[in-house]
Amino acid sequence: MEAIVFVGLQASGKSTYYKKYYFNSHLRISNDLLKTKNREKNLMEFCKNTNMPFVIDNTNVTKEVRAKYISFIKSIHWQAVCCYFKTDVQRSLLWNSQRAGKERIPEAGIFGTHKKLEIPSYDEGFDQIYYVNPMDGDFIVKDWKSEFSGNCSMAMMSTSN
Repeated sequence: MEAIVFVGLQASGKSTYYKKYYFNSHLRISNDLLKTKNREKNLMEFCKNTNMPFVIDNTNVTKEVRAKYISFIKSIHWQAVCCYFKTDVQRSLLWNSQRAGKERIPEAGIFGTHKKLEIPSYDEGFDQIYYVNPMDGDFIVKDWKSEFSGNCSMAMMSTSN
């Protein structure tokens, strides 16, 4: 089993990516939907008890926030996977400007999140990290090691687990 932790700014494509690649296989756990940490905890426990893979679809920009999820995932002996969404403040601001109502985030929120961003690493306990770059209406996904070694594959990540 696996659990996936998304990392990225607001309006960086995280929820769109979830809908495209994980909607039919992983439960989405999102503070935008659940509103409370108690609900989030209960849903994660449900996933554990039913062996339901899940995605944490929040910004998760600090190591401290990610550590809580990684600790839970490791405690149930699942694979901890990270999908890091390319940090592009201007693109996030543009995509955010196209949102309406409560989905639209104040620009200061995006800038504040960007200031707190800590790049994920294997030292945190992730078993796999992917670099996700929204491009031309699709997503280019690269293995984290390849992305930063200069020898990266442009192939899309297989969504079969």
